[in-house]
Amino acid sequence: MKKNKTFHKKKVWIVFFCCGAMLLGLLGRLIYLMGFRSDYYYEKAQDLHERERDIKAERGEILDATGKVLAANKTVCTISVIHSQIEEPEKVISILSKELDMEEEEVRKRVEKVSSIERIKTNVDKEVGDAIRDYGLEGVKVDEDYKRYYPYGSLASKVLGFTGGDNQGIIGLEVKYEETLKGVSGKILTTTDARGVEIDEIGESRIDPVPGDNLQISLDISIQEFAEQAAKKVMEEKQAERVSILLMNPQNGEIYACVNVPEFDLNDPFTLNTQMDTSSMSQEEKQDLLNQMWRNPCLNDTYEPGSTFKIITMSAGLEEGVVSLEDQFFCPGYKVVDDRRIHCAKRTGHGAQTFVEGAQNSCNPVFIEVGLRLGVKNYYKYFRQFGLLKKTGIDLPGEAGTIMHKEENMGNVELATVSFGQSFQITPIQLAATVSALINGGNRITPHFGVNIQSPDGSYVKKIEYPVETGIISEETSRTVREILESVVSQGSGKNAKIEGYRIGGKTATSQTLPRSANRYISSFLGFAPADDPQILGLCIIHDPQGVYYGGTIAAPVIRSIFANVLPYLGIEPEE
Repeated sequence: MKKNKTFHKKKVWIVFFCCGAMLLGLLGRLIYLMGFRSDYYYEKAQDLHERERDIKAERGEILDATGKVLAANKTVCTISVIHSQIEEPEKVISILSKELDMEEEEVRKRVEKVSSIERIKTNVDKEVGDAIRDYGLEGVKVDEDYKRYYPYGSLASKVLGFTGGDNQGIIGLEVKYEETLKGVSGKILTTTDARGVEIDEIGESRIDPVPGDNLQISLDISIQEFAEQAAKKVMEEKQAERVSILLMNPQNGEIYACVNVPEFDLNDPFTLNTQMDTSSMSQEEKQDLLNQMWRNPCLNDTYEPGSTFKIITMSAGLEEGVVSLEDQFFCPGYKVVDDRRIHCAKRTGHGAQTFVEGAQNSCNPVFIEVGLRLGVKNYYKYFRQFGLLKKTGIDLPGEAGTIMHKEENMGNVELATVSFGQSFQITPIQLAATVSALINGGNRITPHFGVNIQSPDGSYVKKIEYPVETGIISEETSRTVREILESVVSQGSGKNAKIEGYRIGGKTATSQTLPRSANRYISSFLGFAPADDPQILGLCIIHDPQGVYYGGTIAAPVIRSIFANVLPYLGIEPEE
């Protein structure tokens, strides 16, 4: 009996001890949760009772050289629904489908979806958003944000680029300067009860968005407009496939205009700029066409430059000392290199001529001879020295590189054809940047659009700096090159670029695309003014013109018409 009592007491103590241990454990857990994990669980509770909606930041504007707005913002609305707060779902579905011009089934699917918040449509016109707000529908939220708007439509479309539905840059300057332009999104916070219904007494709290900075660029809308008109005119007259025009300051690399017609509508960038029927095309085929439409041929595409590249051969030959202005040449209409006969554009030949006359006549055999005198090793040395084997560093995405023979694979025939601008490819911006260095005294500048960054109120933030490589050619050689190219316009193949009262330098080019049997040509002219102190360089490239296709006949007049208007606009007056 006594033994049983002792066992019972032990049992009671064990139970008491276990209960005490459990209470102590619970108390310890409570202290841990309240003391050490309170912040974590407070945040979890807040997450359950707080609903968050983003407010897009106002994107920074893009301004031209004179301060005109090229990319602005338009107030739009985002329409969303909160499932737990909707009291009359059929009414909400009916009104939203009508006002938003959406299929009723699509709206129903989103309204009936059980989620904390469901977006119905973005980038809704403010007038439509205001109309929906006026209905006072429970569970329907109308938030204002911003959509990109381009006041000049298609002007400089392949330079400016555009943004997507999330207001993020997709191509062009919009994506290159995304971090500068995008700003910081804000938030709207609402508090709900356990059922997910907003507590009116608490209301909404708001974190305001921070607008992005403005970007001022060197592109001048007046120069761009005039260059685009000139491009459209020659494209229509010559029924060309496309036309590109570059205008830049060869002293500092600022680009005044970059035209690629046909352009596309920046406010409707997903509609093709052709009359092509796409109804039977796959989504991939349509996207390929859009990607082609968005490309900027001045830097995304390469081409055979033809005789404009003779400026590079000329500069290398003069700098190396393998040719002088008085050197005599003879052109019978061709030159035999190894086992190949390479023709001149003038099949009957130019006869006896000096080096300067060879440049004026754009004679292939003369430049083949200069290239052969340089030799492969020296030619490659100047390729590297002039910067042709690296990209220009222009502040736009997708720049293509030069497509050139490897040095070890270049024989005399390849060297001969490269010397007058064939059998390899470069971008137009590479040609313009390289020639700029050869005529400005030897400074390899970086072509660019971005000039400075400004705060949203227009106050100055910082100037954008670009690298410059000095001494790629001597000032003496640079001066000689300018003089030769001025004579090409005043006395040679570039005479159609002459402007009374101005000293113009330049070089014509006519190259044949592959396959040669297709008889498709690229006509171009590169010019600069004033010839003794270049302040503007222009490059016009006409792809597949019909009829007469010589660069001196159809491309040189385009640059002449542009320069005749732009030079006085830049304050460069004619000489007596």
